[in-house]
Amino acid sequence: MGGFFAVASKENCVLDLFYGTDYHSHLGTRRAGMAVHGKAGFQRSIHNIQNSPFRTKFETDVNELDGNLGIGCISDFEPQPLIVHSHLGSYAITTVGRINNAKELMSELFENGFSHFLEMSEGNINPTEIAAALINRQASIPEGIQYLQSRVRGSLTVLVLTSEGVYAARDLLGRTPVVLGKKPGACCAAFESFSYLNLDYVYDRELGPGEIVFMTPEGVQTVIPPGNEMKICSFLWVYYGYPTATYEGVNVEEMRYRCGQILARRDKDKVSPDSVAGVPDSGIAHAVGYANESGIPFSRPFIKYTPTWPRSFMPTAQKQRDLIAHMKLIPVDSLIRDKKLLLIDDSIVRGTQLRETTEFLYRSGAKEVHIRPACPPLVYGCKFLNFSRSSSDLDLITRRVILKREGPHADEMLPSYTDPDSENYKEMVEEIRKQLNFTTLHYHRLDDLVESIGISPCKLCTYCWSGKE
Repeated sequence: MGGFFAVASKENCVLDLFYGTDYHSHLGTRRAGMAVHGKAGFQRSIHNIQNSPFRTKFETDVNELDGNLGIGCISDFEPQPLIVHSHLGSYAITTVGRINNAKELMSELFENGFSHFLEMSEGNINPTEIAAALINRQASIPEGIQYLQSRVRGSLTVLVLTSEGVYAARDLLGRTPVVLGKKPGACCAAFESFSYLNLDYVYDRELGPGEIVFMTPEGVQTVIPPGNEMKICSFLWVYYGYPTATYEGVNVEEMRYRCGQILARRDKDKVSPDSVAGVPDSGIAHAVGYANESGIPFSRPFIKYTPTWPRSFMPTAQKQRDLIAHMKLIPVDSLIRDKKLLLIDDSIVRGTQLRETTEFLYRSGAKEVHIRPACPPLVYGCKFLNFSRSSSDLDLITRRVILKREGPHADEMLPSYTDPDSENYKEMVEEIRKQLNFTTLHYHRLDDLVESIGISPCKLCTYCWSGKE
């Protein structure tokens, strides 16, 4: 995934940039960076954050960087921001999103005289470098950003830092958010709406899909107006968003309460657990909503050990992610032994972690473990954002089950497996339940999820569940 923060201030912006970027650490995995512009021109710092947090890596940079304009990012794989010198002048750039046609775009650039790209480890090319190369094909940065977004298959939100101010551009269909904040003498742009609150900024507004603005210490000017069509990612509310974040006016924590409430209504009189629990952290709010609606007590039968263990999605190796998911959960014996538990997790992807959690609860003495994922079965890998490190849709437990049932005709049958009222769907869910050893398994329905979010269905991307773009 990834996150970003940008500041335009009449004074030194480095502290605001440092803390604002740090508040996006839950969104990234490998790299982080900050770039500023001031009297000394452009300055930049990039660090690996796989094994230590953002603040630890960048604390010394705060005293060395100096500028009133800046951008920062938490990144999936690639080092960012990049500093570029071109016919448009010097600028720093960072991106969030996914370029699915990167090879095609590189070939086209080579054919038009572009000489080379710098290769990262494992032979990959930095997608932000491709983005800069496309921007540079036009006569101005706003025109370049428009051209870039028109050519990318996937999704791309962009920040460009110049000597005069910062361009912030939301991706064409608004799959990821850009939120503006303001205070006397300064403006900011962020992925997460809460990231500027403790820095004394107040909410200004959200950019619309495809909108491009230019931010200076004096204010924000719209350069390209927003488009009419939006497809913001629903999974932001289900999992990735921090509880204090708000997208399109809908708070993440509140949405998760509603999600749990609707799950409980669907479950009425079907199960009778002793308590309801959420898989830390994102599953907890869903479980609170379920408990409040059902009247079944909320409990925490295991506690996540947070001082040293990172989020389990962060390491690149699946084996290491599974180890972290296992090691960081500590059981509370008296809340598990001889108890019937209903457990809510944000989703089931491969199934490995939740199966191990369930087995861990059985070993700790649980009598029953009922599972309620807070979203529908994931049937299609996301092709718009880097939400998953899966190299194949067959990493999804749903697709493996469907392939086993349907053989070479599996892809043709996928729509019937996304319909919660079909027999194929019900039999797929039952097979997953058996494989993962749950007492019962009921997924959140897509129509219920849309109701939980509460904005127009046509503005939501639900591709990973429905296969519909």
